[in-house]
Amino acid sequence: MRGSEVHAAESVAYLNRAMVRLQEIWDEIGILEEQRLERTNEVHKHIKDEEDGCTMLQMEKNYRTKLEVMKEHKRQRLEELKRLTAKDCELCDIMCTTPFSINKNSLPSLTQLEAYRAYLDELTKEKRRHLEFVSLKKEIALCMNDLEQQPETSFETDVMCEDDEAFCLSNDNMDALKLLLGQLKERKNEIQLHCSALRTKIQQLWERLQVPQEEREGFSEHMVKSKKKNIEALQIEFQRLEVLKIQSMKSVTEAIRAEIALLWERCFYSQEQCQAFVPYHEDNFTEELLNLHEAEVKALKKYYEDHKELFDGVTKWQENWSLYLELDKKANDPGRFNNRGGNLLKEEKQRSDLQKSLPKLEKILKAQIDLWEQEQGKEFLVGGQKFMEYVQKQWDEHQSEKEKEKLERQLKKTKQTQEDMLYGTTVRTPSKRRMAGNPTPVKLRKLNGTSTMSTPTSFLSSGFGGTMCQSSFQKPPLSTTKVCSLSPNWSECCLHDIILTINLKFQT
Repeated sequence: MRGSEVHAAESVAYLNRAMVRLQEIWDEIGILEEQRLERTNEVHKHIKDEEDGCTMLQMEKNYRTKLEVMKEHKRQRLEELKRLTAKDCELCDIMCTTPFSINKNSLPSLTQLEAYRAYLDELTKEKRRHLEFVSLKKEIALCMNDLEQQPETSFETDVMCEDDEAFCLSNDNMDALKLLLGQLKERKNEIQLHCSALRTKIQQLWERLQVPQEEREGFSEHMVKSKKKNIEALQIEFQRLEVLKIQSMKSVTEAIRAEIALLWERCFYSQEQCQAFVPYHEDNFTEELLNLHEAEVKALKKYYEDHKELFDGVTKWQENWSLYLELDKKANDPGRFNNRGGNLLKEEKQRSDLQKSLPKLEKILKAQIDLWEQEQGKEFLVGGQKFMEYVQKQWDEHQSEKEKEKLERQLKKTKQTQEDMLYGTTVRTPSKRRMAGNPTPVKLRKLNGTSTMSTPTSFLSSGFGGTMCQSSFQKPPLSTTKVCSLSPNWSECCLHDIILTINLKFQT
């Protein structure tokens, strides 16, 4: 046999062995018959279409490459099967179901793996639904317990039964569960709001009727819980207090009036606004009058809440303003220099800070009030007038008061000067330094039972440049004191003579 024929025979034998090995691999990985035919045709096609010059070694290399690829596919499928099997076991333990039917000892096909995944996805959704059902059931049980309510319908009975597995977790049933829970929560919320309203009314009546603290503490349980017995107790207590309120009409009305006065103050009501509520001044205490007062309190509370942010700002300004007035008054007090505790500098710094911060706060409040008035379409009043007008009035009154005090001090000083000139006493005003040639202070002496006031050459009082003039004013004898006291204009005459002497001295 020729060498070429031997070579051809060996190639055919090798190809047959390769096809047999390929069939074994397909059996091993579970390739279906249709896929085998398709792959065999691909092999035949590859052999027929093989380019000239491709050696047997190259063909072997290609087949080995394909073999490695198929081994990798086998490994991946086995790992995926292992992962899906573990997840299946976990879900079966939770959901109490049977595992997915698949041969775990053979290599699964792609179709089998896809079916396994779909099954586990559905089982996972079922698990989430079961957890949601358990949570909803727990909330429903709590609501029914708070409402002291038993299952009324067959659906509610099925929900509240102990066997969770007996309940069908369909979409319709899950939607019905959510609806039931929503209804129970709404009913519970209505009851809580009703109880809260009763508690608020009871608290107000306790305050107005001045119910003892011991009696209130005995009722404390019903002021917290909202079960059926608590609701009944709240209603009974409210009715009892209403009867007491009617019996104590005057004291209750006066208590409400005190609350109204406090709200007027918080809302910065003017005197005219307060007087506009005429029932406040009536003394015929009837239930109708009481109802009018209660309505006024309710309206004032709403008004305060609607303006609370602005009222808080005005209150802050008012507090700072009061502190500023107090510090400013101390700053003008002559006795402040006797301070030895270091408070003088501290108070002066605080007063200076307030003097700077008050206009800034006024500017902020003005912007807030302007915005509020623009949104509400009405004016925000403080003391019956616009806020900035109210602020300006406070500053103007403060300035007028300071000018008034200054004028009073000047008048007092003038009066003291006149008394000094009249009676011969001098209140010295400190000067920076004594000028050269200044005379000595006034000296008093007694001669023959009379007092003589001697003044140096310049002038009498330090109020006129700190110099003094020479003059002599002799005090009237004691024997003539009685006669002089009979003349009402004697002091004025003496004062006139002294002033005339001063003027003449200045002219010379």
